Amino acid sequence: MALSPLDDYPVHQAAQVMRHVTTSDRNFYDRYYFNCHAGTDELMLIVGLGQYPNLGVTDAFALARRGNLHRVVRASRELGADRMDTGVGPFRVEVLEGLKRLRVILEPNAYGLSFDLSWEGTIPATLEPRHFLRWQERVMFDSVRLAQTGRWTGHVRIGDEEIPVTPDRWLGTRDRSWGIRPVGEAEPPGIQSRNAGTFYWLYAPMSFGDHAILCIVQEDERGRRLLEEAVRVWADGREEEYLGRPDYRPVYAPGTRDVVEAVITFTPPTGKPFDVRCTPVLPVHLMAGTGYGLEPDWRHGMYQGPEPVVQGVTYRLPEDANRMWGLVDAVGRFEYDGHVGHGLFEYWALGPHPSFERG
Repeated sequence: MALSPLDDYPVHQAAQVMRHVTTSDRNFYDRYYFNCHAGTDELMLIVGLGQYPNLGVTDAFALARRGNLHRVVRASRELGADRMDTGVGPFRVEVLEGLKRLRVILEPNAYGLSFDLSWEGTIPATLEPRHFLRWQERVMFDSVRLAQTGRWTGHVRIGDEEIPVTPDRWLGTRDRSWGIRPVGEAEPPGIQSRNAGTFYWLYAPMSFGDHAILCIVQEDERGRRLLEEAVRVWADGREEEYLGRPDYRPVYAPGTRDVVEAVITFTPPTGKPFDVRCTPVLPVHLMAGTGYGLEPDWRHGMYQGPEPVVQGVTYRLPEDANRMWGLVDAVGRFEYDGHVGHGLFEYWALGPHPSFERG
């Protein structure tokens, strides 16, 4: 065992020093995710920073989609002893007021993307259902996550352009998740190669001013529901309202699995059913360049060597469209019962699913 500065705080949850998590699973992770946009197609900025205690790595990325430009800055270093140190090269996350206010920084660098942004939540941070999946006897996902909608203040610089970010226009969502999910260098697949590989997924936190709706749908290749969430969360702190089992109906562009519109039907046990109409405004392919698994030499939690590493990746559309596949994080427009809101419309439809057979 070895001490770290966090051990001086009364936050222990097990008879371990704080450097050691309670599982030896290599895939344990602890991560921040943020997005920033104005509810339009002008810009979407996505930022992530994670720690991987059993791999001894911490890394971060920022992705800006502006016009036809897809620009990524990413950094990695050895985790070291101090898990309260969230600096990774030019990246830093500061908790100003727990569950309410944070600051996210990417200092100026050689890759043409930087920012200094302060976040303030507009609803209480909300704990989502536990995400647990077992494949071929092995636990692949066992994690919890909090979600929050909010607004941003600060600036973003892309190339020579500085974009002022004010809370009257710039909003977004954030999450904090921790637990087990596949990270780091690829492992030999073994019997896991028999898995069909279906990932049918919707994640849609939507902000409507005085309230937000948080929705999750995950199903397997037979259409069985693996994970779901449907709650209305009020900005004034009123109790969350359960909205029943969400029914997700996407419409795909012909010959693709790119969503052009969707309807989510909510059926509150004590209220009237209602439909939310969803429109992706600016699609961003989250997995391209950021470490979510497309590049064999840069994955979240992958050891990049003893010295800190900072890299930049730039793609352009449509020239690099063949790289743009996988999970999509889109700026979303949401409408129901006279309410118009914006938020994250995140989806992926990988592998077989009954909805494609019906279509």
